[in-house]
Amino acid sequence: MKRRDFLLTTSTGIAFVAASQAAQAEAPMMPWDWTDANGLARFLKVDTAPLENEFEKYPRCPYCGMMRKMFSHSRHLIVYEDDAVDGTCSLHCAAISLSLNMDRGPKMIYAGDAGSDAEVKPLADSAAMTYVIDPDKMGTMTAASKFAYADKAKAEAAAGPNAQLVGFDDALVLAYGEMAKDTIAIRKRRAERRAKAAGQ
Repeated sequence: MKRRDFLLTTSTGIAFVAASQAAQAEAPMMPWDWTDANGLARFLKVDTAPLENEFEKYPRCPYCGMMRKMFSHSRHLIVYEDDAVDGTCSLHCAAISLSLNMDRGPKMIYAGDAGSDAEVKPLADSAAMTYVIDPDKMGTMTAASKFAYADKAKAEAAAGPNAQLVGFDDALVLAYGEMAKDTIAIRKRRAERRAKAAGQ
């Protein structure tokens, strides 16, 4: 009896052949095509006017659940090349979005202007902003604050003695570098708050 015929007569063989055929059928799909259809970033909406009614359309950060309007000073709004838009509460969560959307190039990344006097901080182009990275101040989703300023003089005035002033790319690198440590701390805090809420 040929090996293929033998395999087809057993339940293990049938499962093996079925799995093999499924793998062959799936093989031609490129990774980016699969993530477009099945990936975690499928929820993003196409929006050609992302700054209009921003908080109505993007009220909460999809990665941590925080209310973006409450964190207008640290929020980010990413517009990808295909006009898919992601609104986050912070640079930390914007870094998550950029990781999950590795096949989408960002067309524009906005950040809340922490130096504005307005109660709800306006958005500005992050590429032209100065980020103040201050390890002595708690940030949004991070132990070291990472706030963006449209006015460099205001960034300099807000910087503490141990702060760094950097552009968006360097701020993003720092956010990625601290991601593990910040995530561990966030997970611990949230577990403690859930336990406390459950005990009430």
